[in-house]
Amino acid sequence: MVKYSITRVLRKSCKLKAILFRSQTDTEVLLQLFIKEGKECLQKLNGFFSFAIWDTQDKSLFIARDRIGIKPLYYMMDNDRLLFGSEMKAIEAYGIEKELDYTSLNTYLQLNYIPAPRTIFKSVKKLMPGHYIEVTPERFYIKAYYDIPTPDKNNSTKSYEEQKTELSQLLEGSVQKRLMADVPLGSFLSGGIDSSVVATLAARHKPDLHTFSIGYKDEKFFDESDYARLVAKKIGTDHTVFSLTNQQMYAHLHDILDYMDEPFADSSAIAVYVLSQETRKHATVALSGDGADELFAGYNKHAAFFKIIEGGQKAEWVKNLGPVWGLMPKSRNNKLTNLFRQLHRFSEGMKLNSRERYWRWAGFATENQVSKLLTPESRQKIDQEEYLTFKNSILQHLPDQESINDILYTDVKLVLPDDMLTKVDRMSMANSLEVRVPFLDHEVVEFAFSIPPSSKINKDIRKRILQDTFKGILPEELYNRPKKGI
Repeated sequence: MVKYSITRVLRKSCKLKAILFRSQTDTEVLLQLFIKEGKECLQKLNGFFSFAIWDTQDKSLFIARDRIGIKPLYYMMDNDRLLFGSEMKAIEAYGIEKELDYTSLNTYLQLNYIPAPRTIFKSVKKLMPGHYIEVTPERFYIKAYYDIPTPDKNNSTKSYEEQKTELSQLLEGSVQKRLMADVPLGSFLSGGIDSSVVATLAARHKPDLHTFSIGYKDEKFFDESDYARLVAKKIGTDHTVFSLTNQQMYAHLHDILDYMDEPFADSSAIAVYVLSQETRKHATVALSGDGADELFAGYNKHAAFFKIIEGGQKAEWVKNLGPVWGLMPKSRNNKLTNLFRQLHRFSEGMKLNSRERYWRWAGFATENQVSKLLTPESRQKIDQEEYLTFKNSILQHLPDQESINDILYTDVKLVLPDDMLTKVDRMSMANSLEVRVPFLDHEVVEFAFSIPPSSKINKDIRKRILQDTFKGILPEELYNRPKKGI
């Protein structure tokens, strides 16, 4: 279903204003738009969705998934049936053959998730973001209807100040669209820049906004709830912090497994599950800051790519000391061991070409490490040619000399839909909470890829344009804090 009532705007459009609607539902508007425009209706939809429409007249079926992959769509087709649903459970209920896909298993053990279009079962696939399926009595085919337009050269004709103005206008407009709701609506507020920007813009248009964050009593290194409180105080929201111990977090682990249709090992899913569960007690819809890191270069790996692309003695020095970093204790649990971990990953990545470097930094285990985890029988079942073809299809947009925008484009195609958005969708829907993502309005996404890398990252700052654009409305304490990631 198309969400957050963007269909209220479509209902008043020239194409549909003459129609006498029998309900106030998004579904009816979507149906009428499809009747009027067919598959071209997809170009009018600004939001997240997966839907199917059966045409009784020509006996055809149309299935589509949103541009960025915020909502999931699984399907399976054999000789006499097509099964589909937003969860794999819906397909499994029909007694399908559950033959393990060892290429997917091999990929999962490296990345900790399984990229589309594959799943853990050979017979079941995921529909790719920005694609649709059309089934007629004569044929079945899948086609892309959207891709992120990227300029050949990242040389924007707009000044940096003009870019900041455009980002501010686009993002505020996106937030406004996503405030449309007939149910209680709030906003996640982690204390980071992204969710703070979203919450601040939302509070401008919703004075009674309720914000929510999660705190970690036993993991102060990762606890950013104090920053969230600073933002909430500045923008005047009714703020709730759910502060949990590790034991309280682990208590939800078995509940979470019920909602994992296939192997998925992003440990932050536990926190998202608890946050969604607690938020649902106060709101039915929540805004989030997801997507900003992938669009505007917010991760430590983006800073690492920038250092390699720019070159210099410092990068070479870190590379040459690779054996030293390999001997040091490595852990995310404190600043020093986390630094050793990052230096070791960086030195290892510098030895690789652009595609292999991206694959290494996108994952948690190397191909050799995974091979040691598998039995000889399992290793023999991996079709190496198939695996390499799949891997190369994921990395196809990375040239030999990559730019930051090449890295971000691949992130938006891989990490964002298959890890980040999958995590949020599964954990929020497990608690009947709808999460909306203003940064992934396709107009914001297209803007992000129309500006040069220099607007996003330099040697001193990540998410440069995002931080600069909204610096005047956020607490100073939010800036220049270390990112607690890979």
